[in-house]
Amino acid sequence: MKAPAWKWELNLNTLVILFGFGGGLIAWGATWERVNANQEAHAQSIDRLDKRLTAAEVSLRQIDNHELRISAVEKQAAEAATSMRAVETTLNALSADTRVMREILQRIEASQRDGVQLRP
Repeated sequence: MKAPAWKWELNLNTLVILFGFGGGLIAWGATWERVNANQEAHAQSIDRLDKRLTAAEVSLRQIDNHELRISAVEKQAAEAATSMRAVETTLNALSADTRVMREILQRIEASQRDGVQLRP
């Protein structure tokens, strides 16, 4: 028996498979390139958002600091108002004492003018 002779033939299935494999590789390469291009754009967006967030955090810290200062000033103002009320009360008492003292001095002067002496 004689060995069969080799023939170079291309089958339609073989061609479809080879073109499909080549097309798949090309599509995979294009997809990979688009993914890498979008990753760079997303990385830039993330960096921009990170900078904006950092700036917002700095502003928030400043606002918190201002809130603390304002609350301290409000507390001091309330304490000052309380102190002013105490001073006002003391001044009213001193005014009343001064009036009484003036009346006493007027009586003493009047009694000295009239010649009446105070008894010890």
